[in-house]
Amino acid sequence: MELPDLGKHCSEPTCRQLDFLPMKCDACDELFCKNHITYDQHTCPSAYKKDVQVPVCPLCSAPIPVKRGEMADIAVSKHIDRNCKFDLSNRKQKIFKSRCLKPGCKKKELMEITCDHCQNNFCISHRHPLDHDCKSAAGMISKAGFAALNRSKLGSQEYNAKVKEISTSTRTEPSENMKYQQKSDLPYSEGSKVISGEIQNRMEEDEALQRALELSLLETGLNHLLTISPEEEDWELQQALEASREEHRRLRRKAVKVN
Repeated sequence: MELPDLGKHCSEPTCRQLDFLPMKCDACDELFCKNHITYDQHTCPSAYKKDVQVPVCPLCSAPIPVKRGEMADIAVSKHIDRNCKFDLSNRKQKIFKSRCLKPGCKKKELMEITCDHCQNNFCISHRHPLDHDCKSAAGMISKAGFAALNRSKLGSQEYNAKVKEISTSTRTEPSENMKYQQKSDLPYSEGSKVISGEIQNRMEEDEALQRALELSLLETGLNHLLTISPEEEDWELQQALEASREEHRRLRRKAVKVN
């Protein structure tokens, strides 16, 4: 051969190819072919010397200079122990950044509490429109007032339903008694018919009395509907029902005595 020393073998143990244009690694100073010249291809043990990336502190986000041949993890640890400007107290102040807009209040909350009317941020103590003198809420009904109105409407509906039940029950009972009295008076003489007519008139008076009682209950109930509790309302209805039943029993006893 005329040129026996021309070319070099690749330093990669798995390759060892004779390359006439070999390339030298600038980190480990070994010769490689074109297929194994990069750091990753030949697993260069000195590749960290050529790594020019600057690590960043995870706490203060400051770049940390690293000397050649020094591990980046060691440099970051030294920076945290000595030169790191991160302060836990400053971090806590940044967390509580939602300041109350109430004049004279300097409280800061972890999260924003926005008023539904004026859309401003307030602390827990001044979150209600009445607590921070909300001008946008002037003339508007508060949530508690709206709930009270709903309860009063429901209470009036229940009250009217109970009064209707009382009126229907008291109206059906006299009508049945009148039918029974008319049937029992058929075989009697004319004198008994006169007595039955008187009883019927008394029953009509009873219905008129019951109607007046219902009207009085409606008037007193509507006047005191917003001032009494549901328990007091039930008690008054029960007392009125017992009074009407007692009056009906008294009239029946009088009718029996007349017979």
